[in-house]
Amino acid sequence: MDASDAAAIYCDKLLSADDAVAPIADGSLFIFGAALAEPQAVLWALANRLRAGELKRLRIMSGPPMACALDSVLALGLADCVERISTFVGEGDRGLVSVGLDQYLPNHFHQLPRLIEEGPPVDVAATVVSPMDGDGYFSFGTNNDSISTALRCAKRPIVEVNSFMPRVHGDSRLHVSAVAAVVENHSPFPDFARGVPEPNDEIIARSVAAMIADGDTIQLGVGGLPMAVCAFLAERRDLGIHTEFLSAAMVDLVTQGVATGARKSLHPGKHVFTVAAGDRAMLDVLHDNPAFESYPVSYTNHQAVIARNDNLVSVNSVLEVDLLGQANAEFLAGHQFSGSGGQLDYVRGAYDARHGKSILVHRRRDRVVHLGVPRRPSRRHTASEY
Repeated sequence: MDASDAAAIYCDKLLSADDAVAPIADGSLFIFGAALAEPQAVLWALANRLRAGELKRLRIMSGPPMACALDSVLALGLADCVERISTFVGEGDRGLVSVGLDQYLPNHFHQLPRLIEEGPPVDVAATVVSPMDGDGYFSFGTNNDSISTALRCAKRPIVEVNSFMPRVHGDSRLHVSAVAAVVENHSPFPDFARGVPEPNDEIIARSVAAMIADGDTIQLGVGGLPMAVCAFLAERRDLGIHTEFLSAAMVDLVTQGVATGARKSLHPGKHVFTVAAGDRAMLDVLHDNPAFESYPVSYTNHQAVIARNDNLVSVNSVLEVDLLGQANAEFLAGHQFSGSGGQLDYVRGAYDARHGKSILVHRRRDRVVHLGVPRRPSRRHTASEY
């Protein structure tokens, strides 16, 4: 297919957001992109149909919502007609899950594409993509994860084209012929805030960084504590990146020449991820940069793939550690606080990797433990190496 054919298909499928969602029927299962890939125009068009009574019932499966989703299709005023399954509990939907307005689907992140493929048929999927290239391909940009699978499985795949979405290399392309509708919405993304370190994070981060050597490949979880580690890696050489979440702090390591990927045993010279979020400067670095490659989460987080990275160091946060050394990263104060996500994927993958390390970091807290013995503060944990 030449460029003129692709352009003709694009023009034929280009619709307003209202027209793109008009064919969606009652009871449809809808999956949409998370974080920077939330398709804002599509979400608002769907919310308007729900509020107008044109749609009586909509089933939604999605990750942690951002402000747009919470204000549109997940607004409390639409709770009677929207049934939502959360695939990972975050700050935005933690309260909804705790009171039963949303249901949490426990899963390991690498399994989510398979759950989508083998689960109930996906009627509609929508995500933000980069503008089409000359060959007719969009890029999933910052969010490949499981939304790429959902788009390819959906009966009605919708892409929301945004010129602010970077074009990313790797297994991240979708052809215009494979979508049902194209919506254009060139709105700037809000800056994704960096995790803010707490006072003791510097102590923990310095200890963790001491366990990362030149040439190691790193995976860092979400939050201020794992990101604080990056500040103490400036003197390292030839670090590699194979991670679920690519942060601005990790991209800084690339631009500073600290992370080159030169010694990686898998994808040498490439910085591999499945989700990215950051500010405009970070997205500019990612755009059409062949050093960065995005893959579906079924690949980046598969234990066997992770284990092919020699000298992999995985760093993730946990909420609690008990006296038996068991770590909890999901449940707090009687409520679902987070989700399994990809943490266990990387703990297991790092364990199987040649010279791999899995490090769980935990902020110090004084707790009282009831063991039928006099009360005393529990042991204080900062970083554990497995």
